[in-house]
Amino acid sequence: MLIDQVKIKIKAGNGGDGRVNFYHDRQRPKGGPDGGDGGDGGSVYFEAHSDVGLLAQFRYQKKLFAENGDQGGKNQKTGKNAPDLILKVPVGTVVNYDNGTSLELNKPAQLALAARGGRGGRGNYSYRSAINQTPKEFQPGQVTEVKNIHLQLKLIADVGLLGLPNAGKTSLLNCLTKANAKVADYAFTTLEPNLGVTPEEHYVLADIPGLISGASYGKGLGHRFLAHVERTKILIHCLSAESSDPKADYQTIVDELANYSLKLSQKPNLLLITKSDFLPSISDRQKFAFLKPDLFVSIHDPKSLLSLKKLIGKKLI
Repeated sequence: MLIDQVKIKIKAGNGGDGRVNFYHDRQRPKGGPDGGDGGDGGSVYFEAHSDVGLLAQFRYQKKLFAENGDQGGKNQKTGKNAPDLILKVPVGTVVNYDNGTSLELNKPAQLALAARGGRGGRGNYSYRSAINQTPKEFQPGQVTEVKNIHLQLKLIADVGLLGLPNAGKTSLLNCLTKANAKVADYAFTTLEPNLGVTPEEHYVLADIPGLISGASYGKGLGHRFLAHVERTKILIHCLSAESSDPKADYQTIVDELANYSLKLSQKPNLLLITKSDFLPSISDRQKFAFLKPDLFVSIHDPKSLLSLKKLIGKKLI
């Protein structure tokens, strides 16, 4: 199961406390202050990787805290700095803070600072002076705060396949790419987005679970995943040749996109009549003419698939 959003708590490490210490030995019974500074706490970073399933690691592990810096030592020794905590997330992850700010990781290996570690405090050696030769002051390490984070994955694909349930989107994805997504002759076979890459052109296609009327308000499954097509360059509306009411079915998808996001509804798009093998004659295709579809396509018609690839290429260019 694809985990595309999760809430976690992160915390950078506290800085180590400075130390109060006075050196003494036989030769120097009053050697003076030598308490060292505390070490810095570990910072928290997010690092982008190509594995879309990485958010699953946070499904049960909700608290991710970096280590604290060590306390300062004797002989002016600074405490050890804590290691940074690097959390791996999928490329396309949006990091939302509870204060309303956010950051995005859109490139592999991109590293983003999420919480800076606390600074180590000063030891009493740092407080020595001609006036104060035996300082007992020290500075506590900086204490960091827990941050509430909402991680949301928005897949980065060139093309998004949209349509009602059982519109042939997944079959189309499998034929155009090397994907091997589940296909069946019942609605809602696709329960999460599927990705595929065309072998020659290397276009990334995303197949989104079927939308139904009211999806933008939370009905069905597809509404959860509309965010995944926000970054696509083009959308492909898949309308089944088996549709008994093409106008209503097409309008359902158009309305749901507009209700979800005006930006999404204005993206460049193609209208495909899928399963065109159910329309053997020209007269059978006339009932779709008023929609002015860009192409009739069938997974059993290699020529139509080739035409679709060329059409996608032109649209992307």
